[in-house]
Amino acid sequence: MLEVRGLTKRYRNGRGVSDVSFDVRRGDIFGLLGPNGSGKTTVLKLITRLCAADRGTVRLFGQDEGDRFDMAMRKVGCIVESADVYDFLSGREHLKQVARFYPGLPEARIDEALEWVRLAPYAREKTRGYSLGMKMRLALATALLPDPELVILDEPANGLDVEGTVELRELIVRLSEQRGTTFVISSHRIDEMERICNRAALLYGGTVIREGAVGELTAGGMSLEQAYLAEIRAAKGGGAHASSIREHA
Repeated sequence: MLEVRGLTKRYRNGRGVSDVSFDVRRGDIFGLLGPNGSGKTTVLKLITRLCAADRGTVRLFGQDEGDRFDMAMRKVGCIVESADVYDFLSGREHLKQVARFYPGLPEARIDEALEWVRLAPYAREKTRGYSLGMKMRLALATALLPDPELVILDEPANGLDVEGTVELRELIVRLSEQRGTTFVISSHRIDEMERICNRAALLYGGTVIREGAVGELTAGGMSLEQAYLAEIRAAKGGGAHASSIREHA
């Protein structure tokens, strides 16, 4: 569904990402994992064309340029950087405003999206009274509104308490299992992502240091967090790859 090859982006301050490559397959819950500042949000912005790459390619549903890519993006729902909601509107009113961006979208889809994220009982309440977990679920309903095949989420658990994090995790798994939705989720909470992701790319200093099935990454009885730390130590240990990481850190 998504092929990323050699994505590179340099900002004026010298930070950015370098030669990022990975694949996302249909049905994956794919984790883009690493600490704050490792380049996760930049990668998602490049994938969704919120910013332009210096070099590299993104193929989405087999399309990589022009109008065809724009058409492919219609199958994608995303939350990148922030999950803002209109706090002076009710949950349903918020989705109704967003629905205006999708000509021909049946109004029934609004109620379906609220049901998917289990906000239907609170649909007529003003969002200013929602908890952080409820606001994140509403933001996810926004991403789900056009019934996308792929959903991209940038640090969706940021600011959530334990209950909100569990609710979000259960929702993602349920949508994956029941609707076949594919997810790409960036997070610095590697231990949390290990619970739901089947595949992952580990980022450090703007570079992918390893990608693969979570079961392969954690072979030998390590947790995904332990595997990540081991990869960092190995990468720092030498070679051109380590030099690239030090350059971006």
